[in-house]
Parts: sequence; structure tokens; C-alpha cells
Amino acid sequence: MSKRVLVSYTLIFSGAILQGLAMSLFLFPHNIPSGGAAGLAILINHWLQLPLGLALWFVNFAFLVLALKYFGYTWTIRTMLSVTITSVTVSLASEHMELSTNYFWVDLLSGGIIFGIGVGLLIRNGASSGGMVIPALMIAKMKGTSPGRVMLWINFFIFLLTATVIDWTIVIFAILCQTISTNIIDFIYHFKIPYTYSTELGWRKK
Repeated sequence: MSKRVLVSYTLIFSGAILQGLAMSLFLFPHNIPSGGAAGLAILINHWLQLPLGLALWFVNFAFLVLALKYFGYTWTIRTMLSVTITSVTVSLASEHMELSTNYFWVDLLSGGIIFGIGVGLLIRNGASSGGMVIPALMIAKMKGTSPGRVMLWINFFIFLLTATVIDWTIVIFAILCQTISTNIIDFIYHFKIPYTYSTELGWRKK
């Protein structure tokens, strides 16, 4: 395994862990949705009465199938790896760790920044966190714009829809969190990181 590939997978591993820690330790304790996929799961649960866990799996599975056809096997496998690591991190951290400061705005800011760093590292290394990142990358590639900004607008629309199901204030906090994290994502997306997996390569079918 080359040094470049080793560094790339190390950054994917690190990004997935950071994403999981941000959700489990800072965002979920305050019931702040981490992204649009969770919002869609809530809507599916509300409209079709599917369990939330099954609804969330369905959303991610649908986007992963789309990713396989559009981005190819390498990118999809990397994304599946990152989703798995994130899920394990969330489970372990929720059960064995408790770092929430109990100061809402501190947790919101910390969660948004750490979540953005995690997702940014994943995108820069040919992977994603699943969910809305997949269509955001597709649109960003077609329009030649930054994926973080596209993801913000997609999630904003979904959060507005979920306002019919959950409290309005939670939706507003979720949008604030997304605003913070997507700016971090865009910064990392444009920042020159040695040995990172080329985003353009991540979009080619393999």
C-alpha cells in the first residue's frame, strides 16, 4: 500500500470518528439533527409509520445505490466504510462517553465545527458521510460549485419540511449547525492537504 493511499484511509478513519463524536457528544444530547438524512427519516416515519431506524437505513441505502451508479465502486466502498465507522463511534460514545458541556451554544458551536471537519476530511479523501452529501456532491460537480454550500440548501429545505413534525426551534438550531459545519467543509474542500485523495478521482467510475 502506497503512502498516499495509507494517509488517505487514515484521514477517512479520522473524519468518520470526528463526525460520530460530534453527533453523539454535542448534537444529539440537545436533539439537534446532524443532517438532512435524519430529517428525511423523520418524515418517512411520520408519513409511512416506518420505524426511525429502518427509515434512516432506507434513505442511506437509496443514496448509496445512486452513488454506486454515479461515482463508482471505489467511492461507494469508501463511503460505506465511513458510515460504518461513524455508526460504531456513535454507539460507543453514546454508551461510554459524556462530554456535553450542558451549555447549549458551546455544544452547538463545538458540534458544528467538529462535524464539519469530519465531513470535510471524508469528502477530500474520496468518501462521504452518506445521506445528503451524495446528491450535494453530484450537484456541486455538475454546477462547478462547493459541495458544502449545496448541502446547506438541500438540508435547509428538508429541515423546513421536518418543522411540521418536530419543534420549530430545533429546526432553527439545526440550520445554524449546518451553516457552521458547511463553512468548515468548504474551507477543508479548498485547502491544500498533502497526500489527500483527489476529489476528481473520487468522482470517476472505477
